[in-house]
Amino acid sequence: MQSRVKLGSFLRGIALGSTALFVASIAPAKAQDAAGQTVITAARYVDVLTGKAVEFPAIFVGPDGRITNIADARTVRWGSNVKHIDLGDKTLLPGLIDMHVHLDGPADIGGYRGLEFTDSFWGMTAVKNANDMLGAGFTTVRNVGSSDRNDIGLKQAIDAGYATGPRIVPAGYALGATGGHCDSTFLPPSLEKKDGKEEGIGDTPEELRYQVRRQRKYGAEVIKVCATGGVFSRNTEPGQLQVSEKELAAIAEEAHQWGLRVAAHAHGATGIRAAIAAGIDTIEHVSLVDDEGIRMAVARKQPVWFSMDIYNTEYTQAEGAKNGVLEDNLRKDREIAQIQRDNFRKAVKAGVRMVFGSDAGVMPHGQVGGQFRVMVEYGMTPLQAIQAATKNAAEALGREKDVGAIAVGRYADIVAVDGNPLADVRQLESVDAVVKGGVLVRGN
Repeated sequence: MQSRVKLGSFLRGIALGSTALFVASIAPAKAQDAAGQTVITAARYVDVLTGKAVEFPAIFVGPDGRITNIADARTVRWGSNVKHIDLGDKTLLPGLIDMHVHLDGPADIGGYRGLEFTDSFWGMTAVKNANDMLGAGFTTVRNVGSSDRNDIGLKQAIDAGYATGPRIVPAGYALGATGGHCDSTFLPPSLEKKDGKEEGIGDTPEELRYQVRRQRKYGAEVIKVCATGGVFSRNTEPGQLQVSEKELAAIAEEAHQWGLRVAAHAHGATGIRAAIAAGIDTIEHVSLVDDEGIRMAVARKQPVWFSMDIYNTEYTQAEGAKNGVLEDNLRKDREIAQIQRDNFRKAVKAGVRMVFGSDAGVMPHGQVGGQFRVMVEYGMTPLQAIQAATKNAAEALGREKDVGAIAVGRYADIVAVDGNPLADVRQLESVDAVVKGGVLVRGN
């Protein structure tokens, strides 16, 4: 994530006969007439759990926004009390999930330009950024670190109906070491906090355990830790290990005790290996991973997922200087960009579990669908890329009962595209309709 300076701190090409494979999921023809229900129809949907396309779905949604039934629209009937969302000849997919975003980070404000704005400014920008992500088809996002717990406040506002946006899995403040990537490294000592460490900062296993408890206390649903240096911070290098394996293990143990999962920012090979060994659930960026790190990720009994943001460099290198990003940060960005993409290919080939993570905030939030193209260019099939942002991401979140597939019991979070995304994943660069919880929020 791009550090900012502020005081305080996602068919037709599928055999049509595949419909027969889904007889078990297609309800018999019968009237569907229940007050408060919605039915969503289209030409087909992609079942990401099987990798197949299902023709002529009628997806019934209850008043709670969850899918109650998936029927054959050619035979099923529904009454006048059922609201009908007809998406015509489009292909439906589950709502997309981005596992690495920063909603309160406008991409066009970098470096010391952040000092132009008051503290509350960043939370205000998060409202637009969340709306942009929802419009891009991302109905769930994991916000891995914010200032002033802006992600938690925005989640509460969206859930209460005061704002529009995706489902947010918030982290609150990211954890890290004094002087590390998640600490404030742009300001002189005279402007630092006088009465102790910045929020989220700890230098012993005990201090970091406390920070896990503190973030959870105030609404965090995932814990983020910066295990290594970073690209868009000052006085850190991406390869530097900044939080020890012992400290990472304490964070993971404490978070897991409270039922929370942990994401570790880790560019460097040593930090990646330490995070995997410590029991961290998702490894973010993973730019400089070595063969041993990949082997460890594949072999670990407890699933570990790689979240690799391999698209945003196209934006940062083109627009960063204009936005105020410092040359030293752009240097680091240039140095690791191609290495990260090559390592993405190696990880995919080796069978590492992968999720979609864009680092939105480093790049504009509405453009993150562009990453699907790069994921396919660097070794994934279109289906694998789609699954990374749906099925896999839901598993990594531990929310398989809620999101990540068009399936009975899960929220009716759905996106629609004109073409066949299993043949052309670039269909997800600009989706045509978005449904969240059975409500059409984009398209007509």
